[in-house]
Amino acid sequence: MSGSSVGSGAAPCRFAHYFVICGIDTETGLEPDELGLGLALCHYVTAHSRENFEQSPLKRTFKSKVLAHYPENVEWNPFDQDAVNMLCMPKGLSFRTQADQREPQFHSFIITKEDGSRTYGFVHTFYEEVTSPQICSAMQTLYQMHNAEHASANPPSSSSSSSSSSMDSLASSLDEADSPTSSSSSSSSRGGGGGGGYDASRDTLYVSKALCLITPMPFMHACRRFLSQLHRAVTAATAPPLPLESYVHNILYEVPLPPPGRSLKFHGVYEPVVCQRPGLSELPLADFPLGDAFSLLGVENLVQLFTCTLLEMQILLYSQDYQRLMTVAEGITTLLFPFQWQHVYVPILPASLLHFLDAPVPYLMGLQSKEGTDRSKLELPQEANLCFVDIDNHCIELPEDFPQFPNKTEFIQELSEVLLSFGLSPKGGAPPTPSTPGRERKAAAALRELEDDGRNGNLAGDELAVLELLQGNATLERLQALAKRTGVTVARVDALRAGVKGQGTEGQGGRTAAEEEELRNAKLSVQLREVFASRFTTMFADYEAFVIQSSPDLESWLTNREQMHNFDKASFLSDQPEPYLPFLSHFIETQMFATFVDNKIMSQWEEKETLLRVFDGRIDKARLYNVRAPSLRSSNYQRCTILKESAQAIEQRLMKIDHTAIHPHLLDMKIGQGKYEQGFFPKLQADVLNAGPTNNKWSHRTATTQRRKDRHRQQTEHLNLDNDLKEKYMQEARSLGKNLRQPKLSDLSPAVIAQTNWKFVEGLLKECRMKTKRMLVEKMGREAVELGHGEANITGLEENTLIASLCDLLERIWSHGLQVKQGKSALWSHLLHYQAREEKLDVLVYIKPVFYASLSLSPSLSLSLSLSLSLSLSLSLRHIQSMSEIKTEVGRARAWIRLSLEKKLLSQHLKQLLSRQALTKKLYKRYAFLRCEEEKEQFLFHLLSLNAVDYFCFTSVFTTIMIPYRAVIIPIKKLSNAMTTSNPWVCVSGELGDSGVMQIPKNVLEMTFDCQNLGKLTTVQLGHDNAGLLAKWLVDCVMVRNEITGHTYKFPCGRWLGKGVDDGSLERVLIGELVVPSGEEDSGRGCRTPPLQRSPSQTRRIKPTSAQIQEAIGEAVNNIIKHFHKPEKERGSLTILLCGESGLVGALEQFFHHGFKSARLFQKTVFVWDFVEKAVAYMESADQMGDLQETAEPLGMTCQSLCRYVNAINSTPRSIGKDGKFQLLVCLGARDRLLPQWLPLLVECPVILRMYEDSALLRDRSTVNALISVLQTLHDFPITLESSLVKGVDL
Repeated sequence: MSGSSVGSGAAPCRFAHYFVICGIDTETGLEPDELGLGLALCHYVTAHSRENFEQSPLKRTFKSKVLAHYPENVEWNPFDQDAVNMLCMPKGLSFRTQADQREPQFHSFIITKEDGSRTYGFVHTFYEEVTSPQICSAMQTLYQMHNAEHASANPPSSSSSSSSSSMDSLASSLDEADSPTSSSSSSSSRGGGGGGGYDASRDTLYVSKALCLITPMPFMHACRRFLSQLHRAVTAATAPPLPLESYVHNILYEVPLPPPGRSLKFHGVYEPVVCQRPGLSELPLADFPLGDAFSLLGVENLVQLFTCTLLEMQILLYSQDYQRLMTVAEGITTLLFPFQWQHVYVPILPASLLHFLDAPVPYLMGLQSKEGTDRSKLELPQEANLCFVDIDNHCIELPEDFPQFPNKTEFIQELSEVLLSFGLSPKGGAPPTPSTPGRERKAAAALRELEDDGRNGNLAGDELAVLELLQGNATLERLQALAKRTGVTVARVDALRAGVKGQGTEGQGGRTAAEEEELRNAKLSVQLREVFASRFTTMFADYEAFVIQSSPDLESWLTNREQMHNFDKASFLSDQPEPYLPFLSHFIETQMFATFVDNKIMSQWEEKETLLRVFDGRIDKARLYNVRAPSLRSSNYQRCTILKESAQAIEQRLMKIDHTAIHPHLLDMKIGQGKYEQGFFPKLQADVLNAGPTNNKWSHRTATTQRRKDRHRQQTEHLNLDNDLKEKYMQEARSLGKNLRQPKLSDLSPAVIAQTNWKFVEGLLKECRMKTKRMLVEKMGREAVELGHGEANITGLEENTLIASLCDLLERIWSHGLQVKQGKSALWSHLLHYQAREEKLDVLVYIKPVFYASLSLSPSLSLSLSLSLSLSLSLSLRHIQSMSEIKTEVGRARAWIRLSLEKKLLSQHLKQLLSRQALTKKLYKRYAFLRCEEEKEQFLFHLLSLNAVDYFCFTSVFTTIMIPYRAVIIPIKKLSNAMTTSNPWVCVSGELGDSGVMQIPKNVLEMTFDCQNLGKLTTVQLGHDNAGLLAKWLVDCVMVRNEITGHTYKFPCGRWLGKGVDDGSLERVLIGELVVPSGEEDSGRGCRTPPLQRSPSQTRRIKPTSAQIQEAIGEAVNNIIKHFHKPEKERGSLTILLCGESGLVGALEQFFHHGFKSARLFQKTVFVWDFVEKAVAYMESADQMGDLQETAEPLGMTCQSLCRYVNAINSTPRSIGKDGKFQLLVCLGARDRLLPQWLPLLVECPVILRMYEDSALLRDRSTVNALISVLQTLHDFPITLESSLVKGVDL
């Protein structure tokens, strides 16, 4: 990310704020680096220091110190000594002898302050001879002790058997092999014999020293070149042109930051250094070579890592090289434009901060690996939501089931083309050439690296040696000549030649080879960034239309920020192409998106945030060129169109330098100052470096603007006393939900660590409150909107996103403060521990559901409840364990959360899990969230609120699993036989399929069957074959229970099945409704004897009025229309709306029954279907006699369609009875849009006079016309019928 926020505003425009020297303090001597060993929590130390002292002294870490920093302090950026020391030398001091490699190293770091602003550090580390005899003799003594200890401890195995915490093993694995010393010296030093190690009389001792520049903006290349020239001046045989103080003073006080859109040249010791800064409408400054990040990881891996970062997962980068950690971290955060990473960001995690890996928040951290350390030994506190990036091995471990970035394939293709155009392989895995390669290079390797290398990494550190080697080899010379003759240019070697022709000789276009390389890197970086930026410009082109601007002023907005909806998520998602939804629905829930929207809203009242300004400018520009209606969202991939011009802008700035800084010059130093000894970095003169010149133009300019700003601030403070309050609100609003932005690097006292953990606990609780509230509000939909809670209906996609983020939150809570890490999911591991304990206690006698019935009678009710909860929790666990479809621990934990949520037992199950306090104490440290009693109670209470709504988040996700169902048939015993002699059968249908016809064993009213998940149950077909003497059967209802989720469905019947009774039906289609459990436990037996008045045949006796009938029809039609207005995945069952209790069929039945002369004395009951059959018979006979020939053509066609449908229903092989046939006719008529055309035929038919009274609704013309117009409103919707309804009807 750019340093824009830091470099602007009140901070004066100086290129560098501090120059720092770190190294060994000869006064205090050798101090073991305990901080570097993880002093953070005392038990890390024991394991660590043991490891440290087992190593040979040369490999141990010792404390480094900040030896000097200039100036003493800068008002707007106070010097943080501990943090700078820790990041300049993250491993502490390292020692070498003349036998070891001592190449200089370069790395960068970043310090993020609590307000989110950043400063950058650039460090050049080199080795300097130790001249202090005390330190040499201390090292000699340490070696003698080490050798003696090794000789006495012959059995070398005991150290490995300690079972320390996960953090200890992490720390020790990080501490194994440190320096890249030559194998011979390391092997001999382990042996401790005379040949290896360090002997003061024989060896020269060297120690690391670091030169560092701290700057407000990330000008990496410029700082690197300046520092390496400074070091070269010390090692060169001849003294530099001026004392070193002149160059340091120059860069600290006389080199300004280049203004936006301009370039600047300043002078190092030997060569000029050029840097440039993007213009206001360009992407912000990012000087880390993005090409390197792509080369290290490959395009595919980098896009996956980018997606994880956007979704705010925990990201851990792992590499031996600090600069690689920094390059990848800065590269990834740069690509987020216009969004910004809002959470913990520590690209180089010092050893003393290892406990931060325990943080239960999203983070982006970099961890240094050691040579030879095996990834499998690295035990991380939490991995459920972790993206682990092994940079050196070019591989990446991804979290489970996260959505892919939209148009990923085309996106990768476009990025690959950019890389190929610069000669880089999109596959990656070939790291850029190291920053400081050794001298000893084999000829073939050198040529291969220089000529065939598509990556063209940095120029080798020692160009001269390589060039000599190439020129001295006749074979290579011949190869080169041959290549030239065939038209192949060997650009790298030519560039090398040009670069080496003498220091400062200019290459192509007046630039040195190094500058050429720098320009190439900059052009590649900006083109890659443009491709990413253009994706967001396309995806969020219309985001502004969905931002909700509801406050009149900033203060009222800030005050109510937490309660308000700032972005219309549902509408935004409904406007997106289908393939984008899985990613976007997750992304718009992130903190970075929320902050982006907040910045947009605040831009009404204050200056636009930099990234937002650039992004909005791009959207406006895109609209000018491409006016498209917001509704026409297509998922077609749009390529970036401004690659060339973005690269040209950089090239033009570097071709034509806009500003040149003052040259370094002699300072007012005393005679004799500024002398130095070759090979040693001198002690600089503090008096000349602690104050800048008073006369240069731009520092004067800065001072006046500063004075003007101060005056303005005093005025506004005088005018507005609420300013402090406003500022407080602003900070609060901006940090909302960010928990803890940055770990404090400097103060690592136990009190600070405890406070940090406390912040985590508070942050987790707040996040839980926000998430559960959001889930409730979204789920309650319409009612919530009426209560003033904002957005309307939730989509299945959003619900899934919210539940996934709840799973992630629970995983983070469960992995906070773990004693010992076991497996990837802390929650699942805890559940398994619980299960093992319960089985030991032998509580798990499988108790049949009858047990629930006895609960209310139990003398010790609380004990029974706890037993039943324990049973319920263990059963859920067993169900999940038996699901072969789920392969991983994280997957099982998520499935268990979904199942408990669907059973409305999530809070109770977790409470039960945590009630085993001895287990919790064994698994968790004292500071863990789960051991903070009050917070834990509040957390469980928030989760309990989710029981207010119905979730089907388990059933709807695991659609292919086998589920055991239990079906119970409940007859009305008083009025019929409880048993029947016929052979009954049943078929259960749900939204995902049906069970098929299953024979019920004779005289059995309860059966269990296993079947692939049917989803929410909708209908049951129940029938028998009418065999035997006692074939008639009066069934009250059928109950079906999903034995995994506990959902019980009731299918009311209340009708006979049998010939010659009721409507003669041998088979009925029953419509289901979910039974709401009463009280905390499932109402197991309570639903077996439902009240009699529920059966439809009996409710019909209470005759509704004509007004009630018309209202019921209107309501039924309305419900169907609403059904189709919901998103497709949310619609639920249409069958219930058609045939359920207050469905369309029931309402029309009442309409047809009104005024119907049905019951006759001494005659059997007449049904509405009898009327329909008689009407059809009349129409058919009239048709044969030719009476219908005179009618209009459409009417004749309608007449034929009605006859055809009725005959098809009558000729079906199913015995569905007369009411069943009427139901089927209504459903088919609604599906095929024929009902409004059939009604007039039935009304006109003379049969109506015989069968209906004069007052019947069917004989009232105006009522029938009203009914027709109501039914016509259904024509706009595609009604599809469940197969259980239309089975056997041939149309």
